[in-house]
Amino acid sequence: MTTLVTDHDVLAVEITFNEQALQVSLDDGRVISVPLAWYPRLLHATPSERAQFELIGDGEGIHWSAIDEDISIEGLVAGRRSAESPESLARWMQRRHVS
Repeated sequence: MTTLVTDHDVLAVEITFNEQALQVSLDDGRVISVPLAWYPRLLHATPSERAQFELIGDGEGIHWSAIDEDISIEGLVAGRRSAESPESLARWMQRRHVS
């Protein structure tokens, strides 16, 4: 088994989107791109909601208050998808349609 080891915490410095992906530029020069489908709340968010994020912990994570989503940079680097249950996502989607 391979274990990811870094000399320091990798931090996000820039966040961008295209139609299918979240792209995160890291302070070590890498750019990580993951499908929006990995994070269903981002997938179902409007472009305006996606654009309303803040880097938290000096770039250790990303927070979207409008859609109640948080993603750690460590998780992105490790390739972890959203762990939200289908039931939780369905409740969130229902609240969005009621508002």
